[in-house]
Amino acid sequence: MGVYLVSVTAQDWSQPGEDGYGDVAAALNTELERRGLPPYEPQGAVRDAPGWFEEKLSPPMDGFDELCRAWLTPEERHTLLDWSVLVPFALDEAVVLPVGSAYTDETPVVGAPHVLALAERLAGALGLPLDLVPAPLGNLELTFWFLEGEAEKAAAGRPGPWADDLATAFYTALYLRAAQFSLRHGCPMTYC
Repeated sequence: MGVYLVSVTAQDWSQPGEDGYGDVAAALNTELERRGLPPYEPQGAVRDAPGWFEEKLSPPMDGFDELCRAWLTPEERHTLLDWSVLVPFALDEAVVLPVGSAYTDETPVVGAPHVLALAERLAGALGLPLDLVPAPLGNLELTFWFLEGEAEKAAAGRPGPWADDLATAFYTALYLRAAQFSLRHGCPMTYC
């Protein structure tokens, strides 16, 4: 059990009911139309992605929250941490949909380009060695890298602020890689 951050397939995005996100998709498209923006339909790349994104949010977040408070404005911190759905296009501000999601009565939606920029700033502050951190294409790759000893081995060879708190480095990498995956494959991300 626990909370997972996962990619959403085109089929699941359009499917209504308990097993899909059709209600969220419809509410988002209504709000986009109200703002004079085109509707969002997942691209064919979602179907052709070589894998999926699924990571477990298990380490404590205290250090990551402190990092966010030190490097981000309160509004930026809210954007990075308080969404339920991440979409692969830019939004000027968060969209709060009147539809319930896994852990909330409403569904805050933010754009992956903004989350990526914020996560890149945090990664730079930590000196996170992104050439060593996996870019997940499957089940729990990032989670295992950080929790099963690979990150500790990498930290011994590439010390820096990132190595002082691997839980903080994990969440920084998690949000960065999730935004990258969303943009690369044109798919939403959500918590389940």
